[in-house]
Amino acid sequence: MINLLRLEEGVARIDRDDPWTLVREIDAELPAGRLILPLARWLDNPARHAVWLGPDDEVESLKSCFNLLPLIALDFPSFRDGRGYSQAYLLRTRLGWKGELRAIGDVLRDQLSHMRQCGFDSFAVREEKSAEDALKGLAGMSVLYGRSVIEPRPLFRRR
Repeated sequence: MINLLRLEEGVARIDRDDPWTLVREIDAELPAGRLILPLARWLDNPARHAVWLGPDDEVESLKSCFNLLPLIALDFPSFRDGRGYSQAYLLRTRLGWKGELRAIGDVLRDQLSHMRQCGFDSFAVREEKSAEDALKGLAGMSVLYGRSVIEPRPLFRRR
């Protein structure tokens, strides 16, 4: 079961018809269809697939390939590993990525609001978790004090 949440025009919904298949292993046989490949595998065949980056992968390496990419996924191997937040922020602000940015891996309800602030617009919530419950995590907080991809002005500048 796919627990994919997607933001469309700022509104979160469950997407039950996601066409993408995540391929985790570098040496795996590739199934048919639209694939999200690990960076090392994607570099061999960039034209028709999406890519996912691990926490150690450099997001800057993709800038010259943005026109080939329909989607970039960032992996959270553990909920304790926050490097994906920084990668997302860099992709959206410094590198100017405008396409779909998906969180994959150990993605939980409590993280979704912050992921949204960092620039993610789709979230593959862990399979054993409820997608309906995770939607509540996207409601977030009513007031954000700091800057984010969504609101670059800190609270004191918004008055």
